[in-house]
Amino acid sequence: MVKNNQSPLKICHVIAGAQTGGAETFCLDMVKALHDRGVNQVMISRPYAHILDAMAERNIPHYPMGFQRWWKWPQQNRLSSIIKKESPDLVHGWMNRASSFMPSGIKPPVLGWFGGYYDLKNYRHSNFHMGVTRDIVRHIGAATGHPDRAYLGHTFGTLAADKPVSRADFGLPEGKPIVLLLSRMHWKKGVDLLLEAAAKLPDLAFLMAGDGPDLDTYKKQASALGLDDRVCFAGWRNDRAALLDLADICVLPSRYEPFGTVIAEAWFAKVPLVATRADGAKQYVTHDKDGLLSDIDDLDGLVENLARLQTDKALAKRLIKNGTKTYQDEFERETVTTRLIASYQDMISRHHAG
Repeated sequence: MVKNNQSPLKICHVIAGAQTGGAETFCLDMVKALHDRGVNQVMISRPYAHILDAMAERNIPHYPMGFQRWWKWPQQNRLSSIIKKESPDLVHGWMNRASSFMPSGIKPPVLGWFGGYYDLKNYRHSNFHMGVTRDIVRHIGAATGHPDRAYLGHTFGTLAADKPVSRADFGLPEGKPIVLLLSRMHWKKGVDLLLEAAAKLPDLAFLMAGDGPDLDTYKKQASALGLDDRVCFAGWRNDRAALLDLADICVLPSRYEPFGTVIAEAWFAKVPLVATRADGAKQYVTHDKDGLLSDIDDLDGLVENLARLQTDKALAKRLIKNGTKTYQDEFERETVTTRLIASYQDMISRHHAG
């Protein structure tokens, strides 16, 4: 991919998030996808081992930074120095904290990325913005008064193959279809509701992959409900493709979910999807076509949808077929990457044009 048919495009990524998380995972996935398309890149992030390894493997320059708020001004100066040294065509700030550290007065345009309905105060030095759903883009345009500077940038669901896993690896019983949750262990994600549903569905096993502040609470809840023999808390996992390959159903019972890349990942992996009508799912999932939806905190609706997929194989096949089509149209890796590169180039051209 070239810029102005002369020199390679060069992007500087700044991400200040946690070691694990959906947005952090997608950022790294996108850096890998852009690398595969020949885009030159620089990464500024906290020095987590998995990021360092991924950058070293691809010979992408990496600059470590702590992003402590109490040490903001010196780090902004360091960001300015790195950007001046590397001379990227565009700086891509991922989410709130990274965008809030962006220095003023740098030469290249700055893109601020939104994985949710974030406060614009952290994006005062961003020239352009990007949201992962159509409604987030609408939110940005309304908040800034410049909808023409708000771009849509979907996450992608394409996953690389992983080493296979088995139900025995997680101590799950034979003969019970596996319901997979890929999620942070947090109240917003509706994990407590899913455990209540599990108690009403004795012929299903549940694999909970994720970490978070409420993990111990959910483990205690599962034990109190008598679910220890068919619910496994697997912690944070990087082998999402392997887990989806093992699963019979993928579930996303969130109370708050601006999108949820796991939706696209389930469609890619051809696993029938059950979700709640959180902001992201209700924009992209069509009930009874490419997924099953229930209202937020509707325990009976969640139980009904899981039970339907347990017994109705024709329904599962229909959801998989239509989910594959939605994935191919909107969330395939090459499609999303091509659109992002085009957005980068448009932003750069507009910035230079004034």
